[in-house]
Amino acid sequence: MATSPTSSSPIPPSGQTASSGSAGQFDIDNTLFVSKDVSLSLSPESLVIKGAETAKKPEKGAKSAGARRSVTLDASAYSEPVGSSNLRAIPLHQILWAEITETELIINYAKEISKTVLQPAVLKYVIEEERDRVEAWVSRLIDRAYGKSQQQKRVKVIINPKSGKGQSEKIYAKDVAPIFDAAHLSIDVTVTKASREAIDIVEKLDIEAYDVIICCSGDGLPFEVFNGLGKRKDAKRALSKMAIAHIPCGSGNGLHCSLHGNIRSTSIAALSIVKGIRTPLDLISVTQGEERHLSFLSQALGIVAEFDLGTEHLRWMGGTRFVYGFVMKSLQKKIFPCDIAVKVVTDDKEDIKRRYREAMEVGSTSEESLRENSSLEGGLPELKYGNSSDPLPQGWEVEQHDNLGSFYCGNMSWMGADVDYFPAALPNDGCMDMVTIDYSNLSRLQALQLMPAVENGKFFGLPYVNYRKVEAYRITPKNQSDGYISIDGERVPFGPFQAEVHRGLGTVLSVSGYRYETPGPR
Repeated sequence: MATSPTSSSPIPPSGQTASSGSAGQFDIDNTLFVSKDVSLSLSPESLVIKGAETAKKPEKGAKSAGARRSVTLDASAYSEPVGSSNLRAIPLHQILWAEITETELIINYAKEISKTVLQPAVLKYVIEEERDRVEAWVSRLIDRAYGKSQQQKRVKVIINPKSGKGQSEKIYAKDVAPIFDAAHLSIDVTVTKASREAIDIVEKLDIEAYDVIICCSGDGLPFEVFNGLGKRKDAKRALSKMAIAHIPCGSGNGLHCSLHGNIRSTSIAALSIVKGIRTPLDLISVTQGEERHLSFLSQALGIVAEFDLGTEHLRWMGGTRFVYGFVMKSLQKKIFPCDIAVKVVTDDKEDIKRRYREAMEVGSTSEESLRENSSLEGGLPELKYGNSSDPLPQGWEVEQHDNLGSFYCGNMSWMGADVDYFPAALPNDGCMDMVTIDYSNLSRLQALQLMPAVENGKFFGLPYVNYRKVEAYRITPKNQSDGYISIDGERVPFGPFQAEVHRGLGTVLSVSGYRYETPGPR
């Protein structure tokens, strides 16, 4: 039978600590007494465990009823104390699942081993309260732990075993699968055997059987997934229904950093996916003649494309290859003459910052309102401005760039770890963020300082960085017969190409549901 509630310390707001002498009581409806010495309470942000650590670690080899094989059974592994030795808290964000068997309450959570490592753990208690009350409490716990995020997602996991340093399969098995199992996700895994195989996989995928496609890879596999969905006869519906998520196993990992934060952690990425919120994503149609690609991340010509694609032979270096390539190309100060025709939304940096602040104040935009005027029937949307072979649309600004050092257009904020190149980017504002840098008056020292400026957040404010919000553009290289053009890190033929944005065409899972994990433009 349940014991009577006792006076205890309330949990203060996040960032403060509770003291054992504080007055107040736990909310009875949110408190469960699992023994005369231990209670479990739901605060706004945490599961609070009060009382002696009476739960025992299971004997070696023991398994809890209903526990998945990958869950670490560690009944006394609570988080760090909150103020007193008998008051502990586990953030609700780290609660993975809870259930009751005939005799036990089982709570799976992600235990913080270090700042970058999470491992699943479990709390087990014998049920002493009335079963109906325990079931109601468990339901409240799960609802609070997941908030706007879908519970028990059905996921299609696609692993590229050759991404980055070739450790994707090991990373998934060691860091990711245990957390997914503990969260009771329904999982179907495919390991690719060839380049572009993922395009065929998702083009034929039964989208009614899944909620999320998870790419264990660099940014190349998500590129294939978006384009595979785009090839379907029901492309608009497929891109809307299937949320794309990312476990960072490659060199760049811009998708992961933008959605989950600039954190080099696959286990934190796994938790972010478990708790991820569906977020509409702008997608970009990039055309070269009749050829059409969907871009989710970026398009590049110039130094960025050179140090990205030009260092493919150095994949064994991981992300360090980008730094090496940047330094070498910056010292050369090579120029890439071209003409750019562009439909500009705004080129005023103060206006761009204002737009970003307003978007942060508004917060989440529902999928329904964003897509209310768009039919989800049929294939990809018609191109509003034609392709790169058509006459230029009226009203576009035509610019000559005879000393262009870098052309980079982004749809996300982070292009890789520590590379917040487009800090004003938003998931679904209907704009691309375009950066052009002219080398005519740029010294080698200034060129070398561009990368540190990106890393320390000063890049946006540099006077020689031309930062614009654009709706569409066409770029035509001049005086160069061959070179690198990068679409989401993938090489395409060197020549003119055109891009236009489709607002909210795709879907991803993000932490907030409306923004990228960036401090924003400064």
